[in-house]
Amino acid sequence: MDISGTCDERFSPVKAAFTAAFERGEEAGASVAVTLDGEFVVDLWAGDAVTPGGAGVADDAEVVPWQRDTIVNVFSLTKTMAATCVLLLADEGELDLDAPVASLWPAFEAEGKRSVLVRHVMGHTAGLSGFDPAIAPAVLYDHDRVAEHLARQPLWWEPGTLSGYHALTQGYLLGEVVRRVTGESIGAFFRHHVAEPLGADFHIGLPESEEPRVGRLIPPPPGDPGRAISLGGAVLDADSIAVRTMLSCPLTGRETGDRAWRAAEIPAAGGTGNARSVAMVHRALACGGTVDGVRLMSAAGVERALVQQADNVDLVLGTNMRMGTGFGLMNDTVPLSPNPRACFWGGWGGSLSVIDLDARLTVSYVMNRMASNLVGDLRGALLVFAAYESLTSR
Repeated sequence: MDISGTCDERFSPVKAAFTAAFERGEEAGASVAVTLDGEFVVDLWAGDAVTPGGAGVADDAEVVPWQRDTIVNVFSLTKTMAATCVLLLADEGELDLDAPVASLWPAFEAEGKRSVLVRHVMGHTAGLSGFDPAIAPAVLYDHDRVAEHLARQPLWWEPGTLSGYHALTQGYLLGEVVRRVTGESIGAFFRHHVAEPLGADFHIGLPESEEPRVGRLIPPPPGDPGRAISLGGAVLDADSIAVRTMLSCPLTGRETGDRAWRAAEIPAAGGTGNARSVAMVHRALACGGTVDGVRLMSAAGVERALVQQADNVDLVLGTNMRMGTGFGLMNDTVPLSPNPRACFWGGWGGSLSVIDLDARLTVSYVMNRMASNLVGDLRGALLVFAAYESLTSR
């Protein structure tokens, strides 16, 4: 298997795990990056970026190899970028995480939503995990329309009491908060205040000029949404919050093959990047807010991500989750890091990133062959475990 890029000898277990996934036939194209103390110790890519069967790819299309600058849709890894924008504003004193969302967005107060705080949205406890009534995927391309829809709808449970993964809604809620505070869309704010200062090739709303570099996702086989959305694979009741959430805007993964999807600012699911570009942002968080002389936020600002918002069987994911402020925290369900000051998130299909403030380590994984898992999958987890093995054996 031809693996391109660089890998510090100490982190050879990561390269071995990355190679093994291709040899097992689990990958089409993928990238992995590991940073330690802000420096890249792994930056690898391999396989094919565009293949027949990919979203929006013709059956007779030529195969395009994954290159150093290939970028793909990363689904919910995008949430980590949206959360970083909110944490940055909180650190600058421009936004109070304990403020009611309606204090920034008066129309949001409809249907008794005055009790929803910004931190509830960050921690998936806002009681708005799905759209009510349901919407078509194409509506996601119009931020104003989605924001108006969310402002009008009722709560599904009492805010701040339980987490229920806000798979799509979190991004629009945070996006509207950022817009109300700054006057910029969240995609523009992210570009100006996060991506450009850190040199990160990550986009919330992809410029047309970047289209030639885009790889295409290979969606998972279609199936019963109730089977796909539980990390444990359990079949869920059709009236459950979980199924209502997923059916409120059902996606197949093939939406990502449309230019309209990539161009839209979908802050919870529509980001485009690769493992390196994810790491370019996350390494700043792992290093206390500053990397390569660029100060993204204070160390205290980063620590806000670790403030627990919920610890319960998530109403959507169906398994016990510890939700921090914009990121997931470690527990027995997600034992990705042995360190207490570590957080993570993953995307539908398999993308994953871990940020460890204790070890000053990040591990990021982005691929194009989707599994059915909603928040990362075993391929990424094995790379994380290999990175920690490398740390302990040096």
